[in-house]
Amino acid sequence: MQIIISHINTDFDALASMLAAKKLYPNAQVVISDKQNITVRQFLTIYREKLGLIRDNQIDWANVTELIMVDEASLSRVSDHTDELNEEELKITVYDHHPATKNDVKSDISYIEPVGAAVTLLIEEIQRKDLDISAFEATLFGLGIYTDTGAFTYNSTTARDLKAASYLMDKGMNLEIINRFSDEMLHPEQQEILNHLFQNLKTYFIDGLQIVVSTYQANQYTKGLATLAEKLSEITDADATLIIVEMKNRTYVIGRAHSTRVSLLPILKRWDGGGHEQAGSASVKNGDFNKISKDVKENLQIMLKPAITARDMMTRPVKTISPDTSIKEAGHLMFRYGHSGFPVVKDGEILGIVTRRDLEKANHHGLGHAPVKAYMSTQVVSIDPETTEEEIQQLIIESNIGRIPVVEKGELIGIVSRTNIIEMMHNKQKKESIEKTKRLNLKDNLDEEMAAELPEAIYKLLKDISKSAKEAGKSVYLIGGIVRDIILKEPNDDIDIVVEGNGITFAKKLHTDYGGEIIIHESFKTATWTNTSGVEIDITSSRLEYYNHPAALPDVESSTLKEDLYRRDYTINAMAIYLNEDRFGKLIDPFNGQLDLKEKRIRVLHNLSFVEDPTRILRGIRFETRFNFSMDKQTEKLALQSITSMKELSAHRITGEMIRLLTEDNPIKSFNRLFELKFFYQFGINETSKEASFEHATKLQSLYTKNKVNKQPAWFDYFFIPFYEEAKIKEVNRFALTKRDIKLIKEVMSLEEIKNWHKIKEVGDCHLLLNEYSDAAILFYLAKQSFENEIIILKYLKKRADLPKYLTGKDLIKEGLKPGTHFSEILSKLDIAVLNNEVKTKEEAITWLKKLT
Repeated sequence: MQIIISHINTDFDALASMLAAKKLYPNAQVVISDKQNITVRQFLTIYREKLGLIRDNQIDWANVTELIMVDEASLSRVSDHTDELNEEELKITVYDHHPATKNDVKSDISYIEPVGAAVTLLIEEIQRKDLDISAFEATLFGLGIYTDTGAFTYNSTTARDLKAASYLMDKGMNLEIINRFSDEMLHPEQQEILNHLFQNLKTYFIDGLQIVVSTYQANQYTKGLATLAEKLSEITDADATLIIVEMKNRTYVIGRAHSTRVSLLPILKRWDGGGHEQAGSASVKNGDFNKISKDVKENLQIMLKPAITARDMMTRPVKTISPDTSIKEAGHLMFRYGHSGFPVVKDGEILGIVTRRDLEKANHHGLGHAPVKAYMSTQVVSIDPETTEEEIQQLIIESNIGRIPVVEKGELIGIVSRTNIIEMMHNKQKKESIEKTKRLNLKDNLDEEMAAELPEAIYKLLKDISKSAKEAGKSVYLIGGIVRDIILKEPNDDIDIVVEGNGITFAKKLHTDYGGEIIIHESFKTATWTNTSGVEIDITSSRLEYYNHPAALPDVESSTLKEDLYRRDYTINAMAIYLNEDRFGKLIDPFNGQLDLKEKRIRVLHNLSFVEDPTRILRGIRFETRFNFSMDKQTEKLALQSITSMKELSAHRITGEMIRLLTEDNPIKSFNRLFELKFFYQFGINETSKEASFEHATKLQSLYTKNKVNKQPAWFDYFFIPFYEEAKIKEVNRFALTKRDIKLIKEVMSLEEIKNWHKIKEVGDCHLLLNEYSDAAILFYLAKQSFENEIIILKYLKKRADLPKYLTGKDLIKEGLKPGTHFSEILSKLDIAVLNNEVKTKEEAITWLKKLT
């Protein structure tokens, strides 16, 4: 006998998972305990007859041959009758999404993955098997996902849960029913217990976190304790809430947490409990209530992950200004560095803080010449480096300030801003994806990959550089596209090194240590060192780029590695590899670029990136095409918002990017993407031209492939197509920067004047019309037309490419002809005869000439 079962105190995810498993195991019986949470019990009051459920006390457990466990992996938590199972002949299959525990059953087959709801795993299996589900089933499954992910708000929620929900919507999921049953109402007995819990709660402040613990003892059992824990958590808004409730002969410990620094599992596992890091429970039969309560309160610390402090998140060194700096100069500096405020310091002492708002007030009154000390705030709130993130957030909210100096022993050592907190939240998301990181095999040290992917000579050279870095006392990093390509196992010989300090000085040291040649670029703070084997390495000082106005070229100055990475275009290009001996190969990845590589995602670093430099949009398309990646939704949205800035760029900057973009392996994909991101629309091209342009480009590529006249069309040939479709030749002329491209435009427009295309009957006829035109122009024009004699024209181009010259002017003279303009006419006629296969050798050419004359 097959049975499907889940945990006691059945919630919607458990119920939905059991019914979803029934779709996969149609001969199995769905078994449920007599304990359900309140809303599930209300749901079953209405729908039980539709579900075909059997109570666990009605099963002959000794005859069970196969057990399918869903949303639970511990036998002790599914029924009080599992000790009756004949485990020697029992096959067990588990579908679960909770972290593994020591009490988990030894299963024959297991599907245990960290998704937000267990039913998601079963929905995916239903989709793989192409099984149909009804609208009612879709709604029940949806209740499982909706309630177990907190309406997709819990940190455990994954993209897979959202995709499963989307599938359920397509299958008729009823949101009205989901809303009705996901909002739990309390019975009077529960409300009374909640009141007692609220009155009994005790608050603990540990490491900047607020932990609430409450206890209650009752003589009779009341269902829905998990709901009460959730309600108490909402009321207190604490970082973690724990309730310890004794009912009859059992003590229940139930927890809820809102802070990612809290994991309830260490404390719940003390009594063989389980669940998720931020929602779980334990049940102790015949336990000592007072002892359990005391144990919980004394061990709260084990739930907490290490605090993130000001020292971890602060920016350093701190950019400061003196009290005599003018309002105008302070404003310039804020724009230059992208800051919204500066500490005002004199002789190492913080005198105040000046913000952009202060400057705006002063400028409004025409006081740009005044010193900042006249307008700065002198009530400075500061913190020490061990202040926790939670305390900092509270301080920023309560004091309504955007930045807080970090002071240690009277010295300003850093500053924490709202941006730092946002970045730290970004990093928390990275830490929360550790399980995903493990599954995707992400690395934090790439030494092995470097040795495998780089040529041996390059790898050895980097090892030599690490020795020089140690001697120089400088932090040195491999940076840029080569880091990305090492991870992707793609070839890349473009070696860029960043030095935290003076890159030119370090380049000189390499030159001294290993010889070779060095070229210095003082204004850019860079140098190019070529070693004795001819390997060229660009060495850069960590630098900060700032833009005087959108779409301008950047100005450059020194900065830290973090700032250097932040100035880059996409997360996949904002990684570095530490080259110093002590941490050689360590990956520096502050923006989760490695994860984006694994998930084939192009993600921009910050919201103003495209505003500063719109060509980054074109680079994004290039990476999409090259690696078969896709921009994430936010990046694409920002690209569409900033695409209008493309008009402000010079033709040289646009063509430079287009050359790289449209010479990649799949130019058609890039060409189509330019339309999707509305690039061509910025130059007067209408959306209605998209389909015709795509067809034109596709056929053009096909003609090149068929005829093998070249590997593929030149980048400009693709670029020209939308302008040609709308006859906007004047607009495209500004991008024709070479003689070849100018000639192409003129030839294509001239080909339009030819009226005798239909008269071409054989290959030689083409020569009379097309001899003076390039292959590129003919193929461009042909790709737009639908000539019946297209094959003949293509054959002409093929034969023309290898057209033998049997006779020259000297041969004509030798045959007794007098030189003149008629020579070119004769030789042209001979070409036609050769193209028509009338002449195949020099001897035949001479015979042909004699007949002609």
